[in-house]
Amino acid sequence: MDNLEHIMDVLELHQVASRDIDQLSGGELQRFAIGMVCVQKADVYMFDEPSSYLDVKQRLAAARSIRELLRPDDYVIVVEHDLSVLDYLSDFICVLYGKPALYGVVTLPASVREGINIFLDGHIPTENLRFREDSLSFRLTEAGDDFMADRGRAFTYPSMTKTLGNFKLRIDGGQFTDSEIVVMMGENGTGKTTFCKMLAGAEKPDGDATIPRMHISMKPQKITPKFQGTVRQLFFKKIKASFLSPQFQTDVYKPLRIDDFIDQEVQNLSGGELQRVAIVLALGMPADIYLIDEPSAYLDSEQRIIASRVIKRFIMHAKKTAFIVEHDFIMATYLADRVIVFDGKPSVDAHANSPESLVTGCNSFLRSLDVTFRRDPNSYRPRINKYQSQMDQEQKLNGNYYFLEEES
Repeated sequence: MDNLEHIMDVLELHQVASRDIDQLSGGELQRFAIGMVCVQKADVYMFDEPSSYLDVKQRLAAARSIRELLRPDDYVIVVEHDLSVLDYLSDFICVLYGKPALYGVVTLPASVREGINIFLDGHIPTENLRFREDSLSFRLTEAGDDFMADRGRAFTYPSMTKTLGNFKLRIDGGQFTDSEIVVMMGENGTGKTTFCKMLAGAEKPDGDATIPRMHISMKPQKITPKFQGTVRQLFFKKIKASFLSPQFQTDVYKPLRIDDFIDQEVQNLSGGELQRVAIVLALGMPADIYLIDEPSAYLDSEQRIIASRVIKRFIMHAKKTAFIVEHDFIMATYLADRVIVFDGKPSVDAHANSPESLVTGCNSFLRSLDVTFRRDPNSYRPRINKYQSQMDQEQKLNGNYYFLEEES
């Protein structure tokens, strides 16, 4: 317990110290659970998906707390689906492959870069074994290389404010176009979901500011299944035209592997299955703008990459606009054409900047977190530099917090 005060500081637990455990939110409960493990003395520390419910800043704080547990004779074992957090946390990586609910195989430990690249490639070179047909890549050009983006139509929204109790959100005016994905980046409690609700018309801005009327389809952050019946019946009731469209089947339905549970009761689905159903439902609604709140929640690493490809391909094919809230940094940067950075004091006073380019927005966001990224030359995935490493110090010196190499 000699590190109690330090852990309370790093995980920002002082502000909830006097609260009952059953009153904590998902993110607060996650940080409390991580803290409980970190303050105990043990030979082996185990963490199962420590990044769930946490924003980017909290994920990095949790990762630093977990890395501090490493002592000469201790072991730390982590299960994690956010590849950037996994990269930041790990010294060695074991890849697990197999058939879900049937069998699993654990590979021998590999270095961090090699282990993640084995997972993405779907091939274990030392055993000449392929466990997945397709390799997963983060090349930014691949999702849109077979069709042209149509950015002819532009939409604008005005500068606005929104007050909710003691919380105040200020939004700078901005514009967006068709065939564009705008990703919202910021800490929990800075008003990203509130902004989504304002665009959708579910929340009204203060004063007389008006948002242009547009057809909106929204995937909420929290998914509560109320439908009595199977997934197939739900699709026929809500999105029959899209569900029967061959293009939609190819772009959205089949890659998300909904067939695996299409005839199961919606009430009996797991969190990951519900998330995929919610993505299909949101994209299946005819709309001008798609608001998608945390699509990576409950999905494993492979499903996150596939879901990112599905969303990007659909938005480009349909020539629509998407606003996405996402804390998985790899998924966010893969999806984003532009970003809106949210700053300020969470739950008190927040500010949403105008949409800006991916590199400029990520640079300012990462500068506020004191973190630098580089790009892997093989898989093109963004990689977090270890804190105070040579690369980390060099990039900070040059002001390149988000280092985006030109892709050939």
